[in-house]
Amino acid sequence: MISVVQRVSRAEVRVDGECAGRIGPGLAVLVAVMEGDETADVEYMADRLLHLRIFPDDTGRMNLPVSAIGGGILLVSNFTVGGDTRRGRRPSFSRAAAPQDAERLLDELVRRLREDLDTVETGVFAAMMEVDLVNDGPVTLLVDSRQTRRGGGHETAS
Repeated sequence: MISVVQRVSRAEVRVDGECAGRIGPGLAVLVAVMEGDETADVEYMADRLLHLRIFPDDTGRMNLPVSAIGGGILLVSNFTVGGDTRRGRRPSFSRAAAPQDAERLLDELVRRLREDLDTVETGVFAAMMEVDLVNDGPVTLLVDSRQTRRGGGHETAS
């Protein structure tokens, strides 16, 4: 599971011009479920998102998690985050999880986040979405559950 995590002052996702999810301060997360991901990846990602200390404390130092600022998480499924750009000019998405597996694990991630955080909004799985956000900082991080679970690096294509 790979996520692009942005600290935002606000974020919104729209489907067909209608708001599907909106948060104020918090995290906008574009997440791709990859082939082979499982519940352990969901738990890792939930823990990271809930506990990343990337919000400023009273001294301005990045030291607080999203819950400490009363923030929310806008989680948007985005298989293109896992695109492989190592060969040619067109990204390959062959390592993305099958849609039914991806949707199940994303639903599990949302449920897990909602256990610990009041505001968790989402887009619509497999829909064409427009994401509007104000990146605060800017602070943008890449979180990859496979780096920890599978020995510290990305698997390479054989």
